[in-house]
Amino acid sequence: MDTNNVISLISSIREKANRFIMRELNNRGIKGIVTSHGDILVALFKNNVLTMKEIAEKIDRDKSTVTALVDKLVDFGYVKKERDPADSRVILVSLTDLGKQLQPDFEDISRKLIDVAFRGISPEEREALVKILIKIKENF
Repeated sequence: MDTNNVISLISSIREKANRFIMRELNNRGIKGIVTSHGDILVALFKNNVLTMKEIAEKIDRDKSTVTALVDKLVDFGYVKKERDPADSRVILVSLTDLGKQLQPDFEDISRKLIDVAFRGISPEEREALVKILIKIKENF
């Protein structure tokens, strides 16, 4: 087995997973959202309010990228931005009612994605895979 193409393999899996997600979103009539928006929305599903800095840390992106992604979600009406009353330099991001309505769809899509990704893979293999991928990520 050739192990030198592992990064290409990871990239190919990511591309196929992204296509799967986009197809699922499209089938549900959810327009405008791309997979990179999903990371932000999921972070907000788990936390009611986050600062831009917290979002950047949680999704491992730089603040300028997060700003552009959040602004697009604001344009679509899924999130809102407000200044922190305690520190006007800080921007707080939270879901709108429309954004909150996406959570069941996102949870269902995530379940389907995991089911497809781990089809035929034992729990022990899953755990080993995740441990190895974490090590690879930390190596960078």
